Amino acid sequence: MAMEDCEAPLLLAEEKGTRRLCSVPIWAEMNRVSSIAFPMVVVTVSQYLLRISPLFMLGHLGELSLSGASVTTSIANVTGYSIIFGMASALETLCGQAYGAQQHQRVGTYTLTGIICLLLVALPISIMWIYIDKLLIFVGQDPLISIEAGKYAMWLIPSLFPYAIYQALVRYLQIQSMIFPMLLSTVVTLCFHLPLCWAFIFRLELGSAGAALSIGISYWFNAIILGLYVVYSPSCKKTHPTSFSREVFLTIRQFLSLAIPAALMICLAWWSYEIIVLLSGLLSNPQLETSVSSICFTTMSLHYHIPDSFGAAASTRISNELGARRPKAAQTAFYTVLVVSVAECIAASAVVLSCRHVLGYAYSNEYEVIAYVNQISPLLSLCIIMDGFETALSGIVRGSGWQHIAVYVNIGSYYLIGIPVALVAGFVLHLRGEGLWCGLVVGSTLKSLSLLIITSRTDWEIQAIEARERISQGTSETTDELIFNEHDTLQLK
Repeated sequence: MAMEDCEAPLLLAEEKGTRRLCSVPIWAEMNRVSSIAFPMVVVTVSQYLLRISPLFMLGHLGELSLSGASVTTSIANVTGYSIIFGMASALETLCGQAYGAQQHQRVGTYTLTGIICLLLVALPISIMWIYIDKLLIFVGQDPLISIEAGKYAMWLIPSLFPYAIYQALVRYLQIQSMIFPMLLSTVVTLCFHLPLCWAFIFRLELGSAGAALSIGISYWFNAIILGLYVVYSPSCKKTHPTSFSREVFLTIRQFLSLAIPAALMICLAWWSYEIIVLLSGLLSNPQLETSVSSICFTTMSLHYHIPDSFGAAASTRISNELGARRPKAAQTAFYTVLVVSVAECIAASAVVLSCRHVLGYAYSNEYEVIAYVNQISPLLSLCIIMDGFETALSGIVRGSGWQHIAVYVNIGSYYLIGIPVALVAGFVLHLRGEGLWCGLVVGSTLKSLSLLIITSRTDWEIQAIEARERISQGTSETTDELIFNEHDTLQLK
């Protein structure tokens, strides 16, 4: 029975005091998931290229400009963008479940709350970025590279604030399955960004400052486009707030209760990979080890956008269905995402493994680097499977509101087991880079298995009750007492 076919029985059952647990055929759910996931791949890749493309242009100015910008980009991802990205994912839970429950006004309220909180978080991050050059010199980095990195970071600060607004608006549109406006705006922004960046770097001769400034201008351009769409589009009329109400401030605590663990969930996973890259610099022949680790990390980052898009689709579908009190449909979305993500990760891993002899040529002409990439590719393929699978499962976690559980899973999988295994294998057993990546494989495997066990044992009926309670917080609306009976119906007492 398709979703449209179940709406009428749902309404009829609700009039009698019950709500049927409508299910959706897996083929229909697969269409819904695909319609969200595949356009989101383009959206996330375009955003990724927005920050990475200036590095390719700066490489033509010399090693110093490229090194400074590369160091800053890595630090900015770890200390800034990842935090804002993670906190914004709390809106996938709150807005998604509110939209499913047809609490349209609260969708806009949560989004405004998210924008305010993210902008406030961007302030201390921007202050920290001012002192990046001093921090790098303090930890022993080359002074010339540190000064260049500091200059790039200063001009990158204006990009934080539109990035915060953009991430909130992306979640607002995503949970309503309005993917085309995001797709169009990001593609237009990327087309606007590339010539702008080129003009700033080469025509106006602004160098790395121009590259960073172009990123900020492009983020503002993208945020303004989406903001205008949200305000003036008839499709968003029901969900954007009509006024700046007191309720926006009343929901700050509720937002932060999910946003902080959501940020930790994202950052702990990202930071573990950065730690492995840093550890590779402590091995013998650090130049080779760091180069190969960076190649593997870059390859994984490129693939990351595909399972992350499936995770976004899972978060949207599950949060909507839980908010609408359709636990069977949420369960169907869960199984659909599992099947699709496993198939995609295995296919991507097979491609990397089959291309292992030539993969290194995409990054280097050095025979030593190419041979080492070929040697480490089997571990990279395993890591792609596990990392992609747990990324998709993380979307299910966000849709259900379990961010705090994922924090403990990340700490246990990566920091208590994965990284210690990497240290022992890399430095004690002298497996070098392969040992470090063995630790990542162990960590991502444990995380995938842990999240799979947690999500597969979920009582979706109870999750529907908790979703109802969550979206009723901070309002005068009383939460109905919900009980599931043995006839697979949801009664309202």
